[in-house]
Amino acid sequence: MRLSRYFMPTLREAPSDAQIVSHQLMLRAGMIRQEAAGIYAWLPLGLKVLRKIEQVVREEMNRAGAIEVLMPTLQLADLWRESGRYDDYGEEMLRIKDRHDRDLLYGPTAEEVITDIFRAYIKSYKDLPKNLYNIQWKFRDERRPRFGVMRGREFLMKDAYSFDIDEAAARRSYNRMFLAYLNTYARLGLKAIPVKADPGPIGGDLSHEFMILAETGESEVFAHRDLVEMGAPGPDLDWEGDLEAEVTRRTSLYSASDEMHDAARFAAMPEDKRMTARGIEVGHIFYFGEKYSKPMGAKVAGPDGADRFVQMGSYGVGVSRLVAAIIEASHDEAGIVWPDSVAPFGAAVVNLRPGEAAVDAVAEQAYGALTAAGLDPLLDDRDDRPGAKFAALDLVGIPWQLIVGPKGVAEGVVELKRRATGERQSLPLEAALKAITG
Repeated sequence: MRLSRYFMPTLREAPSDAQIVSHQLMLRAGMIRQEAAGIYAWLPLGLKVLRKIEQVVREEMNRAGAIEVLMPTLQLADLWRESGRYDDYGEEMLRIKDRHDRDLLYGPTAEEVITDIFRAYIKSYKDLPKNLYNIQWKFRDERRPRFGVMRGREFLMKDAYSFDIDEAAARRSYNRMFLAYLNTYARLGLKAIPVKADPGPIGGDLSHEFMILAETGESEVFAHRDLVEMGAPGPDLDWEGDLEAEVTRRTSLYSASDEMHDAARFAAMPEDKRMTARGIEVGHIFYFGEKYSKPMGAKVAGPDGADRFVQMGSYGVGVSRLVAAIIEASHDEAGIVWPDSVAPFGAAVVNLRPGEAAVDAVAEQAYGALTAAGLDPLLDDRDDRPGAKFAALDLVGIPWQLIVGPKGVAEGVVELKRRATGERQSLPLEAALKAITG
């Protein structure tokens, strides 16, 4: 993409009502525009990042055996009346009537819809387990939407739902999602800590939140240092095998956010193993048994021929929230520092003297080579000051800058800058391209 033709409306200063770093930088980088309180338009740069995060989430869900569906944003109120949640959900639910006076709602989540789909088609335990997931926009009418897309009213969410014949099978499904989440966050360049979450009135011990560590996090996280330093399990797990040991290796080590913190248990750990940090919640997984299957009649014939209500779990990832969370965890004074996996462009070619034939030729050669290598490069061909170009590219966080100027071209070199470290080096063009493409 040539920047002279692109739509990237950057700002020198963030609006005064943007309180946290991610909100400020997303506005300044031209990623989003507020249309109403807690409701944002995603501009081209922001949409590219959002779609890349969505794709990583999708690939890891597929790898773990989940199956994608797409459910509607508008849902029938009657389904929520079946589950008993319609009147209980409160003012966060946006309720709507259509022209036929039918009650609808803009879905804040999708347990009722997915249970309705399941019960229509699955009748036997032989068709289990099933895990169906959906990446769709949701709406919750927050009383005080704030912090940009970190806590908006409209948001993109991946919500998966597992269906199993009994609790033991449901735990196996839960374990798959637990480990798939760790792999997902690692691919996004994040360190995610699973912390035990409050199961609420449903009970049980299967509920975890995933917190990424960031100085600006909204929660305090207390954890065993070995857990924090433990790497993701990686893609080569036997997803159909017994994953209990891999999950236990992590859950046996202490971790909790401030609301579930056990100070005495934490103090009993060796002092050098105690770690506290700020964290941002980016995912929540939950086993809730028959909470929806029983009132909605989602049952299958068991091995003995008798009908059983299926055991269910839900697994949420805030995809749009992750855009902001990554920025909170990865930025500096100049702007955003994107991990390579989700950067809007893989590299930027900076032409310092557009219109000068020799410089244009090298810039076009670099741009063509990076395009052919699948890097989706950005060519800054604007007639602007070098300092303004560098500031804009640092702000939007493109991982590599390949800088082409008349002096370097005369000497047979280009300058290569790595955004994350600030390291600069002068190299022949081929060597610079090789460094970027690996």
